Amino acid sequence: MKNQQQPQQHLAAIDLGSNSFHMVVARIEDGHIHILDKLKEMVRLGDGLDNNGRLSQEARTRALSCLDRFGERVRNLPQGSVAAVGTNTLRQAKDSRLFLQHASEVLGHPIAVIGGKEEARLVYLGVSHSLVAEDGKRFVMDIGGGSTELIIGENFEPLHLRSLDMGCVSMSREFFQHGKLDKKSWEKAGIAAHLELRPVRGYFKEVGWSSATGASGTIKAVANIVNALGLEAYTITLDSLYQVRDRMIKAGELKNLDLPGLKSDRQPVFAGGLAILIATFEALKIKRMQVSEGALREGLLYERLGRIQSEDTRLKTVTSVQQRFQISQNHARRVSKTAHRLLTACEKNWKLRLEDAELLHWASSLHEIGLAVSLNGYHKHGAYLLDNADLPGFSFEEQDWMSVLVRCHRRKISKKLFKELPDKNRQTALRLAILLRLATLLHRSRKDETAIIENIVANENSLTLHFAKDELIKHPLQLASLEQEANYLKIVDFELKFYS
Repeated sequence: MKNQQQPQQHLAAIDLGSNSFHMVVARIEDGHIHILDKLKEMVRLGDGLDNNGRLSQEARTRALSCLDRFGERVRNLPQGSVAAVGTNTLRQAKDSRLFLQHASEVLGHPIAVIGGKEEARLVYLGVSHSLVAEDGKRFVMDIGGGSTELIIGENFEPLHLRSLDMGCVSMSREFFQHGKLDKKSWEKAGIAAHLELRPVRGYFKEVGWSSATGASGTIKAVANIVNALGLEAYTITLDSLYQVRDRMIKAGELKNLDLPGLKSDRQPVFAGGLAILIATFEALKIKRMQVSEGALREGLLYERLGRIQSEDTRLKTVTSVQQRFQISQNHARRVSKTAHRLLTACEKNWKLRLEDAELLHWASSLHEIGLAVSLNGYHKHGAYLLDNADLPGFSFEEQDWMSVLVRCHRRKISKKLFKELPDKNRQTALRLAILLRLATLLHRSRKDETAIIENIVANENSLTLHFAKDELIKHPLQLASLEQEANYLKIVDFELKFYS
């Protein structure tokens, strides 16, 4: 397949956070990002998540209305130039698949859900690109609506990543109900935050850092308040945090609160965020924190720019996983090469995209990961590992695709295995699985040499392989495997034909 993803004139990044949705639009010039436009709306998606993990209709409506407005700005940008991700609330929502499908249609671009560690990695990427380079390790913190990310990195490389299950929306909703700001509420919130921090505080303090930086809404709001009150000029200290908290306790209730620098749309969730920030300063012994303009959405821009410039994080991840699980890179390479040739022949009739080719390549590269567990049923072990591993650069959806492809690359195949994927993607996923099955089958001898295929013809529910004369006679193992594969594929109403 030809690489259709040429360098874009414009990129956009959209962060579907638990509290607010953010979008940045940028121009790429000489390999550098120049921000052109920023949009932000308080959607409060996290407020719409009930105890059963269901999103309320009101929250869905607010989110879709926002994305419709965002879509007006980016709908005409080429596919692949807009990176849109959901975070903690959409990670928790049990019914997020249908919502995401609808949301993607409204926006005009696909929306993926990313894991906590991936969110932390992207936050660090955005922050590190917004600050002046410095020697030593850097601590970065981001308080979102539903989660808090803590990262220690050096230069542009995150080294230690943690995502904690607490955010300004969730903490405010649990401990500052009905706008109460009394001392008892602050004590309970502080204890809860310290409990979340306890598993990581020792490790983070031991690693250490030279400077601390905060990103996103809560920390920016704190910095504005601290500056407006004349407590600190450009940074945040623990003493300044205590003074802000004391003013809130004195107010007693949110309706009585008068904090210069605090915007009205931030007020309802500010107490929860401040409680998290105070607890983190206390637990990690942070003396001083600066504030960054960069965050998750800027990280998304630099991540997408890296892909355009052939610096794809996913490639580093796959190589690292291959080494960790002792996957034969030579065999993975030959399977990927044959899978790509098969895909190229089917591309037009099956309407396959560049993204499909990439997923097939990643799955081909990792299809033997399960051998690290056991030879028996290794495709099942591999699917489990890909479903549950932290894979930097990959979204949950991409991991789901790879898991399904690896699970289906050998033995019996069932349509039920594709039920975790959106309806509209199931046929494509089945076709990619068939291509991976054939590629692994043709290299069963684990050699570069395979029976020579002269022509490949793809139809709606069939694939015909025309081998060179006597090739299948010369390769009896491949012939036997193809005959068995034809029987397997009948189960999913697909016809495999081959001639020599």
